[in-house]
Amino acid sequence: MTLLQAVIIAVLQGATELFPVSSLGHAVLLPALLHWPFNESDEIFLPFLVMLHLGTSVALFIFFWRDWSAIISGALGLQESRYRVESFKILWLLAIATLPAVIVGAALEHFLRHLFGSPLPVAGLLVVNGLMLLAVERLRGRFGPTPDAPEAARPIASLTARDALFIGSFQCLALFPGLSRSGATIAGGLLRGLHHDVAARFSFLMAEPVILAATAHQMLKMRHMAITHEQIQTGLIAAGVAGVTALISTAVLMRYFRNHDNWALAPFAYYCVALGLGSLVILGGVL
Repeated sequence: MTLLQAVIIAVLQGATELFPVSSLGHAVLLPALLHWPFNESDEIFLPFLVMLHLGTSVALFIFFWRDWSAIISGALGLQESRYRVESFKILWLLAIATLPAVIVGAALEHFLRHLFGSPLPVAGLLVVNGLMLLAVERLRGRFGPTPDAPEAARPIASLTARDALFIGSFQCLALFPGLSRSGATIAGGLLRGLHHDVAARFSFLMAEPVILAATAHQMLKMRHMAITHEQIQTGLIAAGVAGVTALISTAVLMRYFRNHDNWALAPFAYYCVALGLGSLVILGGVL
């Protein structure tokens, strides 16, 4: 992988990690569509993606630092007692929501690794991701608030342990490249009565422990790999590019969700279906 290819993937990662269109799916499909001569099944490719996710994680922490500051200071008792209870509850909700992905990810790691070098299944899952987003937009009126009833919106602190477990279960879908983590968790939040912007905020807060856990896991495995100085340098540059891109993308996306709560996921859904079907035609002649 050249530095230019790494930077292009990093920009794509930063732009698509928060958007509900599957950054991993794009990272697998782009090299295949452009016929880049490197092996995505190589053991070094997944750690490279983890470095990009680490850059995204830093960007998310910077964007939501007020949220994390309020949660942490409240949990440490630096604010009023009612804020301390709320902070502990949000931390508890995040822990519950993270648990399913950790368990399922550990159980299916070896099986899922093969999908990272298989563009056709990823293209198919990208279509599934789009259909999921469309289905949730149709169903949310039955389970959550509608544009005509803004008073029904729920804050994060109003979620129950069952709600958090439900949303966290949706996060497991993102273990398959082509299914979006943010899209799945936002979908789960919508089905529990959250507006798009609140569901996205909870989704992005959930991303921190998952990304950090995945990074730590891969770094432990990387200690046995023969990684060159050039590969490390490329990974660090790409992580920085992904982080800056993700910071901009997060700001754009949060404003978009606040202003388009009635149909926010639909454009991303149509994009995923179009890209998935187009990739199937180009790479496999399926249609």
